[in-house]
Amino acid sequence: MTLTSKDTGRRVRGAPGAAGSKPPGGRAKPSGGTRGQGLVAHIFLLPWMIGMIGVTAGPLIASAVLAFTDYDLLSPPQFIGLDNFVRMAGDERFWAAVRVTLVYVLVSVPLQLGFALFLAVVLDKGLRGLSLYRSAFYLPSLLGGSVAIAILWRQIFGENGLVNHVLGWFGIELGSWLQDPSLALSTLVVLNVWTFGSPMVIFLAGLRQIPEELYEASMIDGAGRVRRFVSITIPLLTPIIFLNLILQMISAFQAFTQAHVVSGGSGGPLDSTLFYTLYIYQRGFVNFDMGYASAMAWVLLLVIAAATAANFIVSRRWVYYGDE
Repeated sequence: MTLTSKDTGRRVRGAPGAAGSKPPGGRAKPSGGTRGQGLVAHIFLLPWMIGMIGVTAGPLIASAVLAFTDYDLLSPPQFIGLDNFVRMAGDERFWAAVRVTLVYVLVSVPLQLGFALFLAVVLDKGLRGLSLYRSAFYLPSLLGGSVAIAILWRQIFGENGLVNHVLGWFGIELGSWLQDPSLALSTLVVLNVWTFGSPMVIFLAGLRQIPEELYEASMIDGAGRVRRFVSITIPLLTPIIFLNLILQMISAFQAFTQAHVVSGGSGGPLDSTLFYTLYIYQRGFVNFDMGYASAMAWVLLLVIAAATAANFIVSRRWVYYGDE
């Protein structure tokens, strides 16, 4: 607020205390209502802050410290420096777990994304009862990581399971898939591919955002279905493909429940299903070697971070954004 002097024609500032003015030499004091809103916000954030500190940050810091110790859960930890990390180089089961996990990630993730994209394209054609199909296909993503589904999978691929029963109709006789080192990991790959619902729903949302005019123009130019899919759908869908790739890659690196239940916690037969996370569990909670398990966990974190960073770097060459 300003006042105009009739005698001088000059403008003078409103007196201290006028509405909208600040106190001299300081900031405007928050009103009681603002302070109350801030207090309410902190109260609502308090459970999250407690969970963040107690469930995430606390254990994360503790595992970082234990990674440099010899700790058996029963006696006080003893500092041993980098011995746990050096020990991994000569641990044959560690490298077996690395090999199994890498094969699982490199095989199951592309197959899962390819299958999810295929079904998303099919469902994008305006089928009747689309909501029902979408819900039914999404259900495996909710149940795939559960113990019940892993137990069911063990029964399906058992010696007298459903898979062998169907193969028997064609004269193919196989024993238990889970007892064959060359087939056991493939059952877990199939289980991961079966949980395609989450990336499929994301793909479907991405397909709905592609302008229909582009397809109509390409049809006028004589482009067929395959050409339209390769030249229009895939390039415009690359950001969604990249998002699903990152999410499913991280999830595959952290897979645990399926291998633990299917193999009975052993990672067998002959360590063919020994996922990295399963070996961490064995070292920490079966052999009570928590220091070594913590070091392995941090190696996994660094590997996931490096793989994610590498994907972001490479994505500059194949991911297309509309504003570029």
